[in-house]
Amino acid sequence: MAATSAVLQSEWTKIRSVRSTVWTLALAFLVTLVLGAVICLVFNSQWDSMSTSDKLTFDPTNTSFFGMTLGQLALIVFGVLVFSSEYSTGMIRTSLAAVPQRGHFYLAKVAVAGLLALVVGMVTSFLTFFVGQALLGPHKAQIGDPGVLRAVFGAGLYMTLLVLLCVGAAAMLRSPMLGLGILMPFFFLVSPILSAVPKVKSVARYFPDQAGQKIMQVVPSSDDHTHYGPWGGILIMAIWVAAALLGGYLVLRNRDA
Repeated sequence: MAATSAVLQSEWTKIRSVRSTVWTLALAFLVTLVLGAVICLVFNSQWDSMSTSDKLTFDPTNTSFFGMTLGQLALIVFGVLVFSSEYSTGMIRTSLAAVPQRGHFYLAKVAVAGLLALVVGMVTSFLTFFVGQALLGPHKAQIGDPGVLRAVFGAGLYMTLLVLLCVGAAAMLRSPMLGLGILMPFFFLVSPILSAVPKVKSVARYFPDQAGQKIMQVVPSSDDHTHYGPWGGILIMAIWVAAALLGGYLVLRNRDA
């Protein structure tokens, strides 16, 4: 049986030696930070022209994370490539020959990807918050304000869970093109559109991204009618992640490489 430390080191080497996976994390960081900063700057400059109701429901913390909408697309690419790239190159057969215990191999890959996503996610969320609030001027929130630290920490946690969800989905789909072809339209188009359609938005609230993003809100929006709070939303997302990771493991265990 391969030593746990050796398997973890192998998975870490795979990730850092493939430029595409490293650059996707860097892109997620830059897009989230820069776009969030631009949005905060725009809100600060347009504050006087905003309506009274918009000012009362303004959420400076969540405004910093507006860039997450596009930044998460890079995270999806990272999560998919971490696993499915081995199938596209045929390296999966070599990996399983070196680590025949498939559960051991799978857990190592999930652990390394998850830990890396957690580090990048937390750095991104805290830096994005502080830069965004600096650009909001007098309308900013402080990290010590009620609910703010939870939202900032939750943004990094959301990014981590999103990557793990994509890792599990990629393990089931076993194809980069298929994984990206399903996940990117779902998170960028299907989920946002359905969440705005009156007849189905009550169901869309329980999609992983819609539920998970509740953790980043400090000031509830006027049309927010969800029955779960910020931690309830992240719990719903965690259930999606657990289901995806379990499905990925079952596919890896029961199918030939």
